[in-house]
Amino acid sequence: MGKRCLVTGGLGFIGQHLVRLLQQRGHTIRILDLDRPQQPQPTIDYVQASIVDAEPVTQAMADIDWVFHLAANAGLWAPRKQDFLTINQQGTRTVMAAAQAAGVERVVHTSTESILKCDRIPADGQETDESIRLEFDDMVGPYCQGKFLAEREALAAAARGLPVVIVNPTIPIGPGDRRLTPPSRMLLGFLNGRYPAFLNSTLNLIDARDVALGHLLAAEKGQVGERYILGQYQPGIAATAGAPAADYGALHAPAADPLWTGLCHQCGARILGRSYYPSSPGGPPNRVRLARSPLRFSSHKAQQQLGLTCRPIEVSLADAVQDYQARGLLRRPLPKAV
Repeated sequence: MGKRCLVTGGLGFIGQHLVRLLQQRGHTIRILDLDRPQQPQPTIDYVQASIVDAEPVTQAMADIDWVFHLAANAGLWAPRKQDFLTINQQGTRTVMAAAQAAGVERVVHTSTESILKCDRIPADGQETDESIRLEFDDMVGPYCQGKFLAEREALAAAARGLPVVIVNPTIPIGPGDRRLTPPSRMLLGFLNGRYPAFLNSTLNLIDARDVALGHLLAAEKGQVGERYILGQYQPGIAATAGAPAADYGALHAPAADPLWTGLCHQCGARILGRSYYPSSPGGPPNRVRLARSPLRFSSHKAQQQLGLTCRPIEVSLADAVQDYQARGLLRRPLPKAV
C-alpha cells in the first residue's frame, strides 16, 4: 500500500527526482517549498511556505506517513551568514517537532558529506565513513555550520523517539537542476570556459537520481538514528579534468591562488550587496577550503544495508550535458574530450 509522503524542498534538484520516484512506486505526494511549481500536477498537493514557519509546516504534516526533509539553504555563500543557521537549523527543528507531534512513521533527513570534512585534518588516503565525528568548530564556513546544526537537530529528534534516518549525499550531478545548484554551476562554468585553472582535489560524485533512490531506500530499510553516505565515484580532479582542461587552455592552480581570489570576490560582493556568482577558478573561499580537503568517502554502508546501486557516472555526466544543451546554457562548442 502506498504511503502519504511530505517532501520539503520537493521542487529542488534532488527533490523533483525523489517526487518522481515516489510517484512511480505508488505513493501519494505533498510538497512544501518556497517556490511555486512551473507545471503543477493535479495528483500532487502543493504547500508554498518556509520550513521555519511552524503553522504551515504543521498543517502540511497532517495525515502524512513519511517525511523527506530536503529543504535547506544549500548555497556556499550568502550576504548574511545567519541565514544558513536560521534556515537550516531552525527549519529542521520546526520540521522535526511537527513530525513528532503528527506521529509520522518515518523521517528521512537530508544532510551532506560536507559536514564530514575538516580542512584542518590532513587526508591520510583512508576512506571516510559514517563513524567520523566532528565538532562545530571543525565546520568549513556558515553553510557547513548550518547543516551540521541541522543534523544535530535530526539526531536529537531521533533520541526523543522520532524515527529519523539521516542520509549524507556527496556531490549531486545529472539532469534536471532547474535552480542550478553549486555543483551544476561549477560544471557549467568549466564547460563554458569561465575557469582558467583547476585545483587538484578529490570529489565524490553521484547522480541526483541515485540520491533520490537512496532517500527512498533509507525510508524503507534505514535504521533509526543512523546516517548513510550516498556517493559513488571519486576520481582526482586533475585526472578527469586534465584533457578537457587542456583543450580549454586551463592550468593547474595552486590552492592559495583561487583562495585569495575568492576572498577578494566575497569582500566585493559584501560591500556591493550583490549575490555571489564569481568567475574565478576557485569560487567562494569556503568551496576552495572544501576542495583542499581531498577526503575519500565510503558508501559501503548504504550499499550493504540499503541496497543502493548507482548508474555509471559517464551516463550522469552525459545526461547533464544534454540537459544543459537543451536549455541553451552552453555558450561555446564542447571540446572533443568532453
